[in-house]
Amino acid sequence: MNYKDVYFIGIGGIGMSAIARYCKYRGHTVSGYDRTPSDLTRELEKEGMAVHYDDRPDLVPADRDSTLVVYTPAIPHDMKELVYVHEHGYKVVKRSRMLGEIAAGQRCLAVAGTHGKTTTSTLVAHIFHESGEGCSAFLGGISRNYGTNLLVSSNNVIVAEADEFDRSFLQLHPETAVITAMDADHLDIYSDIAHVRQAFKEFASQVTGTVIVKKGLDITGSDTGARILHYSYNEPCDFYAANASNDGTGHFIFDLVWPGGVIRECRCGIPGWVNVENSVAAAAIALTYGIDAEKVKAAIGSYRGVKRRFEVHFNIPGCTYIDDYAHHPKEIAAAVSSIRDMFPGRRITAVFQPHLYTRTRDFADEFAEALSHVDKLILLDIYPAREEPIPGITSEIIFDRTAAPEKVLLRKEELMDCLEKEPVDVLITFGAGNIDRFTGPITEMLRRRTGQEQ
Repeated sequence: MNYKDVYFIGIGGIGMSAIARYCKYRGHTVSGYDRTPSDLTRELEKEGMAVHYDDRPDLVPADRDSTLVVYTPAIPHDMKELVYVHEHGYKVVKRSRMLGEIAAGQRCLAVAGTHGKTTTSTLVAHIFHESGEGCSAFLGGISRNYGTNLLVSSNNVIVAEADEFDRSFLQLHPETAVITAMDADHLDIYSDIAHVRQAFKEFASQVTGTVIVKKGLDITGSDTGARILHYSYNEPCDFYAANASNDGTGHFIFDLVWPGGVIRECRCGIPGWVNVENSVAAAAIALTYGIDAEKVKAAIGSYRGVKRRFEVHFNIPGCTYIDDYAHHPKEIAAAVSSIRDMFPGRRITAVFQPHLYTRTRDFADEFAEALSHVDKLILLDIYPAREEPIPGITSEIIFDRTAAPEKVLLRKEELMDCLEKEPVDVLITFGAGNIDRFTGPITEMLRRRTGQEQ
């Protein structure tokens, strides 16, 4: 890449920041804009990247011929910096195109799916690093093993989270790929589930070696020239878990059945039955690549997960707090099911911040159904992200339809006052917006309440 400067519009996004870190690692001068400061942007600044938070075209590197501009589709088209670089002849590419160019010519191992892809791809990267094989990895979350969303290696293996938003994953041509789910989502982009599924089929057609598909998904030989293998939580197929059992702490032990035999007594390093399924998917990529089976088993056991993916922040007898990025009804349903399995008989209080007006509109009934299985629901206002309000679309359309035994509708500014009065048994916060800003205050409140302050 023959550019001295790489400038990122939206540098604080999880996918953008990984590419920014990679460009810095490769010796480029990296700078960029983001709307608001965050822990991630502060980390980028500590790593030597200049980040600003005002829409300032004068802060774009002046030499257009030596500057590559990378932007996220979450940025509005009329943002002044974006308009400026287009009008002044800079080379401008979307984040997805940039990742595709980095991965081109390398051995790309990709994880796609409407949910499960971040945990699974981060586990794939962990298996490769723990085994000694190594990889460069562009992750959709912060790995708790490594404290970053970028791993680098001298070999030519790249692990990538293949994001379906804005059809970004169609920039990738992986050697091996997993497809975890093809549920309706991003209907502002795709309009209906048929177009979502068609995009995944097109992604599968770009896989050059092996595509590993969750059993039951409609990917067939007519969709791809790649070899098709299947995985499942516990249904017999090419890769699946047998004899799965909870060890009493929420962590599962299982036998991993695969074409090469059985890997006995694998223990998930992170809790919840859904992570057995994620582990099977990640192991399928690693075993297909040729990683030693015992090294795969060891890495599954030492995996600590991803920040904000079913992350346990506080856990003592009688008081547990978990934070989860879940923002799709099926993710919420799976998380609640996992919690019921881990903590039978306990009272679950869920705080949910809906993400996007369009997603709320499209899945109000499904959200209401998923949230009906908690004991108390605290529902916050919609986090808009890139969207403008839609008339008539508020959190109330979920609230009115949910059958949770207890429920309350709040503004996020009222949340901590509410929780101060709430008897917490098992508490979970859900959402992909800025609800993560509450994890620290909630954890501190529970420590204070239970006398666990350090």
